Amino acid sequence: MNNIPGFHFLRNLVERRDLLFQLVRRDFTQRFVGSAAGWLWGVIHPLVLLVSWVFVFKICFKIALPESAPTQNYALFLFTGFLPWMLFQETVQRSASCLLDHQNLITKTIFPAEIVPVSIFLSSLVNHLIALALALVAVGFWERKFSVMTLWLPVYMFLLGLLAIGIGWIVSSLHVYLRDTAQVVSVVLTFWFWFTPIFITESMIPERLRFILWANPLAYLVNAYRERLLSARPPQMRELGVIAACGVTVFVIGGLFFRHLKRGFADVL
Repeated sequence: MNNIPGFHFLRNLVERRDLLFQLVRRDFTQRFVGSAAGWLWGVIHPLVLLVSWVFVFKICFKIALPESAPTQNYALFLFTGFLPWMLFQETVQRSASCLLDHQNLITKTIFPAEIVPVSIFLSSLVNHLIALALALVAVGFWERKFSVMTLWLPVYMFLLGLLAIGIGWIVSSLHVYLRDTAQVVSVVLTFWFWFTPIFITESMIPERLRFILWANPLAYLVNAYRERLLSARPPQMRELGVIAACGVTVFVIGGLFFRHLKRGFADVL
């Protein structure tokens, strides 16, 4: 397994954990440097989006959740589904231009460039954990319950990390050669967002279009987060298997892709 590119990178990351820690700390602090609210902006922005969406979809469009939904509280339904997407989107979108942002390190030193998208994921994970803590408090306040099934969430975070880092490796290495890649990623993520059942349940989507969900790993992750946070239902092995298969496959492919294009980084940058 150590010869598989994705897992070879993972082993290197463990060996360079001090460097990784410094990159994560630097990335997290630089995003909010000079800001009075600091890291709180990482929570304020998604909460403002949440309030806006609840107003539009629940109050204006009057969307009603089916009885089979894990909750009838639309704000909780929306927030718990938005959590995994927010982590995925931030990792992938910021990874696209991350190598250009660190080009001085890549061109002038012996620097493991593959570590940069990983540091972005870990930095984004800090905000994700803060938002997750708020979600747990909200569930406890409104639903008056906690489920032991929330202990499965670190597993989903790890698999989401494999998927996001794998895609991050692909788009970051492509962006070195094709500077339109970051713009393309932004467009693709916009479409991907609306084809993921964050605002609605699967049953609300016309049956002839549900194949889109079956091919969308984020649909499984959104559903998994909701179920673990809002119900006591155990994970479905099929669902977990699809998420794991997608995460590992994309992670390995991303590692292969990055290793192949990495050879020319110093010349292009």
